[in-house]
Amino acid sequence: MGKREIDFDVQAMTFKKILVAVDEDDSSSSRKAFSYAVTLADSYHVPLGIVTILETRDLSIYDSLQPDVLDQRREAMSKSIDVYVKKAQDFGVNHVDGFIGEGKPGKEIVQNIIPSFNPDLLVCGSETKEKNSIFIGSQASYMAQNAPCSVIVVR
Repeated sequence: MGKREIDFDVQAMTFKKILVAVDEDDSSSSRKAFSYAVTLADSYHVPLGIVTILETRDLSIYDSLQPDVLDQRREAMSKSIDVYVKKAQDFGVNHVDGFIGEGKPGKEIVQNIIPSFNPDLLVCGSETKEKNSIFIGSQASYMAQNAPCSVIVVR
């Protein structure tokens, strides 16, 4: 068998809209994913979406039935997203949107946030702190397999 020649032209690939998932526990891989997404959005001059998910499964039955507890968690997450949005803007990204979802992170991002924001790239971290806890990172595999856009997983 002879060598087969591969003939194609390399074409520049850029993204038009980037979504980054950050976890509420602010893991190191989540911060790295955020930094990577902000750097890309700034260099490509494209909109950036930042999403975090309130993992209602982490709440006790008692807490989940207490409106005040849920409201406090939502308020804390809203403030956290505002910090991320401000950091991205300070870095130079002109168009930044923050999103908060509730439920299982991978499923919520793939089924609700991505269709709403319509990115062509999703960036997420991959770190998990505990095997029995669902963080954004442990959902990276689900999102990579099910997202309708390209996915970059940052460690």
